[in-house]
Amino acid sequence: MEKILSLTPRQIVAELDKYIIGQHDAKRNVAIALRNRIRRLMVKTDIQKDIVPNNILMIGSTGVGKTEIARRLAKVAHAPFTKVEASKFTEVGYVGRDVESMVRDLVEQSVALVREQKNESVKEKAAEAVEELILDILIPPVKSAGFTRAIPADTEESEPSNDAELNERTRERFREKLRDGELDERKIEISVKAGSPMGVGMIGNGMMDDASMAGLQDMISNMMPKKVKKRKVSISEARKILLEEEMSKLVDFEEVKEEAIKLAENNGIIFIDEIDKIASKSGKNGGGPDVSREGVQRDLLPIVEGSAVNTKYGVINTDHVLFIAAGAFHVAKPSDLIPELQGRFPIRVELQSLTQEDFSRILREPKNALTKQYQALFESEEVYLEFNDESIEEIARLAFLINQEVENIGARRLHTVMSHLLNDFLFEVPDTITANSKIMVTKEMVQDRLSSLVQNRDLSQYIL
Repeated sequence: MEKILSLTPRQIVAELDKYIIGQHDAKRNVAIALRNRIRRLMVKTDIQKDIVPNNILMIGSTGVGKTEIARRLAKVAHAPFTKVEASKFTEVGYVGRDVESMVRDLVEQSVALVREQKNESVKEKAAEAVEELILDILIPPVKSAGFTRAIPADTEESEPSNDAELNERTRERFREKLRDGELDERKIEISVKAGSPMGVGMIGNGMMDDASMAGLQDMISNMMPKKVKKRKVSISEARKILLEEEMSKLVDFEEVKEEAIKLAENNGIIFIDEIDKIASKSGKNGGGPDVSREGVQRDLLPIVEGSAVNTKYGVINTDHVLFIAAGAFHVAKPSDLIPELQGRFPIRVELQSLTQEDFSRILREPKNALTKQYQALFESEEVYLEFNDESIEEIARLAFLINQEVENIGARRLHTVMSHLLNDFLFEVPDTITANSKIMVTKEMVQDRLSSLVQNRDLSQYIL
C-alpha cells in the first residue's frame, strides 16, 4: 500500500508507457484521476467523503488502446478492476443482465485480491501444517506406548529407547525427503471436501436478483452437511490441494469481506466499454432495437452517481468508485447520451488514430510487444526468430496501409499481419524447422509474404 501511495502522476504515466504507445493525453488524465484518489485518502478532514472521482469518457476508434490503458492502470494501482460492455445490459423489466451486476463483479474481483494477499501472509504457516499432514499419512504417529520394533542392524545411530523415538526419527528422515522433492511422485490417499451438488438456479421463478440468489445458494450450502471424499493423488498434487484448505482455515473470511468491500469502494475501477452503443442515434426516436437504450442509460445513472448496491458479501457504496467509459462514437455522438449521464463523465479524452510510426514503436518497445511474443513462442521449441529494423518498418507500413484502405481496426491489424507473415513457419516447427534453427525476417520476406494482402482489395477474410 505504501508503494501505491508514493506513485506520482509522472510515475504512473511512465508505468503505462511500458505497455502503451502514444495517447499521452489519455495517460495524463487517468494518472491524475488515480493520484486524486490517493490524495483523497490522505485528506484528514470531514471533506474527504465529499471528494468524488472525476469519471473519464474515452473517445476513439477500435484498437487505439482504450481498454489497455484502463486495465494497466488497475494493475499499477493494485486495484480491483472489472470490464463490462454497455451493450450487454438491459433495462429493468427486460430479460438480461442488470447494471448492478457490474458492481457485484467488482466486489468479486476485490474479494479475490484481498484473499490472495491474506493467503500470501499465512502461506508459510499453512505449508508447515501441510507437511505435517502428509507425514501423518506416510508415517502415522504412535498411538500407544510399550510397543517396540526391531531396529535395522546397519543403523549408525544409537538405538531408540522407545517406539515414539523411532517414529520421530523416521518422520525426520521422510521430512528431508519431502523437502528435497524425492517423494513428489509417490501416491497417497487424502480426504478433501466434496463440492455441494445442489443447485438452486430455478428457485424464485426468475424473479430473484443475482445477490439474493447467491446469498440463498450460500445459505443452503452452509446448511447441507459437509461431505468428505477420498482421493488418491501424488504428493506434489496433494501439497497444492491441502495448502488451499489450510490457508482457508487460517484466513478469517469475515475480515476478507470487510476489507474487500472497503477496497472496492475506495480503489475500485469499472471500465464501461461500448457506451456509444446505448446512445440513441441522432434523429431517431427509439423503436426497434433502440427501445431500451435510454432505459439502460437511466439505470446506469444512479450507479455512476453513487448508490448502495447489495452484494452477497455486503452492501457497497459506489460514490468513490472510478468509472471509465469508452466508445468509438462513429455513428452516435457523446451528446446523444442523456444529459445527466454526460454530466457524470466530466473528463473527456479523444484518443488519436495510430500512425505508421506508432505501429513501428508498438512492434519494438512495449514489454509485451507482438514481436517478443512470437519470439517466445518459437524459443519454446528452441527455434530463434529475429527481425531486422527494415522488416519491422515494412510490417508497420503495410499494417498502416491496410487500415487506411479497408477498415481502421487500430493495433489489432498487427495481429492479422504478423499471423499471415509467420503462420507457415509456425506450421513447419518442429517437423521441418528443427531445434537450434534460426529464422531471420527481412524486408524482402515481409514484402513477398504480405504482397497478396495489399494487392487484394477484398480483404474480408482478414478483417477481424
